[in-house]
Amino acid sequence: MVSAAEAAQSGVNDLVSRETREREELAESLPTGDDQTPLAQAVAQDARKRIALTGRVFPKPAATRVLTVANQKGGVGKTTTTVNVAAALAQAGLTVLVIDIDPQGNASTALGIEHHAEVTSIYDVLVDGVPIADVVQECPDLPGLWCAPATIDLAGAEIELVSLVARETRLQRAIAAYLEGAATHGKPVPDYVLIDCPPSLGLLTVNAFVAAQEVFIPIQCEYYALEGLSQLLKNIELIRSHLNPTLHVSTILLTMYDGRTRLSAQVADEVRAHFPEQVLRNTVPRSVRISEAPSHGQTVMTYDPNSSGALSYLGAAAELADRGAALAPAKN
Repeated sequence: MVSAAEAAQSGVNDLVSRETREREELAESLPTGDDQTPLAQAVAQDARKRIALTGRVFPKPAATRVLTVANQKGGVGKTTTTVNVAAALAQAGLTVLVIDIDPQGNASTALGIEHHAEVTSIYDVLVDGVPIADVVQECPDLPGLWCAPATIDLAGAEIELVSLVARETRLQRAIAAYLEGAATHGKPVPDYVLIDCPPSLGLLTVNAFVAAQEVFIPIQCEYYALEGLSQLLKNIELIRSHLNPTLHVSTILLTMYDGRTRLSAQVADEVRAHFPEQVLRNTVPRSVRISEAPSHGQTVMTYDPNSSGALSYLGAAAELADRGAALAPAKN
């Protein structure tokens, strides 16, 4: 038997699907440029994304999806991807929790979250067992987007965790308790939990891998990124073997893509050839607006929502949400 709530949700999903098809048909009707008019091509592409995605409500996953955003190579756009995908999901009607476990605290900065030394943070969760519910703050610009901030104290957590019991599973148990507590007390249960990792494989990143079911990998469209990817995949396999057999790479996003260079196209083609199911169709271009947004304590989604960078992240978030809905088990 299908409950009234399930029937209502099914009706909402059908409505969302119909609206999505209509938007896509309208977007496809726009004229496209050719190789001789690259600027016209870019403008038409952005216009199609704006029509297809702006104001769209994304489908909810059947259960909370916990994704670790990771790449051992620095400067590939991990934090930028985490906060902008999270903001895009929240804009589209979903509830999102960002967990910042990078001692630099850049994700907390971009979301406008206080994270000075006196703030109770994810450090207290990992080391002292403080509930996540006691440290989360709501993003001031986006309702439904929450963040567990990182403070400078987290820099010492790698050493302090070494002597603690069950050191690799502390974040996993904290997230499980938070989700259970939210459901029990009638509070919004996050549709997505995104964990922003430091660019290393220490105990903080290991905790993130153990806590998640999925790995979301941003890859910069440069040669060195491919070398870093192979090492990352080896480390994920080690985690699968010893600590978290459900962990898998579900999503790969190509960042800092420059369509004017042959190198970007070659890297993109190679990654798509090796990971055809995981790589998102949307790529994120190099964008001044994306770089400027954190200095204003914002994501690019609120700083300049019509920029090519914001539309690219909105497209990537839509793909992520659509894939999550497609994985939902069928109802009898």
